[in-house]
Amino acid sequence: MKSALVKMLVACSVLVLAACSGGSDEANGDSGTTIKLAHSASESHQYHIASKKFKELVDKKTDGSVQIEIHPNATMGSESEAIEQVIGGTLDMTTVSADSSFANTVEEMNVFGIPYLFENKDHVYSVLDGEIGQDLLETANEKGMKALGYWEVGFRHVSNSKQEIKKPADMEGLKIRVQPSPVWEAHMKALGANPTPVDFNELYSALDQGVVDGQENPLPTINSMKFYEVQDYVSLTSHTYSPAITIMSEETWDKLNEDQQKAVQEAVQETKTYVRKTLDEKEQEIKDKLKEEGVTITEPDREAFKEATKNVKDAVSDKVPSELIQRIKDAAE
Repeated sequence: MKSALVKMLVACSVLVLAACSGGSDEANGDSGTTIKLAHSASESHQYHIASKKFKELVDKKTDGSVQIEIHPNATMGSESEAIEQVIGGTLDMTTVSADSSFANTVEEMNVFGIPYLFENKDHVYSVLDGEIGQDLLETANEKGMKALGYWEVGFRHVSNSKQEIKKPADMEGLKIRVQPSPVWEAHMKALGANPTPVDFNELYSALDQGVVDGQENPLPTINSMKFYEVQDYVSLTSHTYSPAITIMSEETWDKLNEDQQKAVQEAVQETKTYVRKTLDEKEQEIKDKLKEEGVTITEPDREAFKEATKNVKDAVSDKVPSELIQRIKDAAE
């Protein structure tokens, strides 16, 4: 009887120790971890190019202990829904345009919708890769997420199905799809266009059905989402630059051990460099393809657009501190 009791107690002790050990491994990220990364674009979009590289790097840097599972095409929800899910802890990761619906959560990100704030890519990268970019990530962290860094979306241009756009007056009355954040409504109204919010994953059909006449996005987006099939004109306005901000749920981040967190952070940074270079090399190729598809590409009067939109920043002065705008301008010097 005693022997049986002893054996039973020993068996229970082993089970308890095993359970405790398993719980400790999960909390510290020592067991295999799968991270779901969702985005709203196609498999040839900037988001996906970056996500694939990130997946490859994380696998290598963690010896396979962390696996990235990519979910494109808004299969897990729109950009705004993905952001909410990451903050709520029901989605591990997403990458979204910083000046999209993300700017409704982190209002300072409206700064990326202010027209002609950045002079060129060197100016952009000096901001994103420096103290200003880090400060904006810290601001995002205060909203219940882990902001890991910036990938590339690019300088944005206007496309439409009606006419060439050479000057601001050509925008008059056009229904232009905008991202659902305040700065974009002010931006299009300043040009005389009618701003119409449409979720990114619904944009192609909105263009195809005439819900909107046009939209504005970087050339790689126009190409990857096949907007050239429903848009005849592209005007290279380069009016703003959008970074893709990459965020992870705090719960997922905390499940990773220190080495895995370091690997993920390094992978985000290396992906940033990779996707910038890759997209830069493809720009002329994309222009040539759009022309082959019958799209008319126009070089507009950018100075006229800059003048017409110079007061847009005032429309978001309650969301974007003037000090932030000035810091960005000074970074170009």
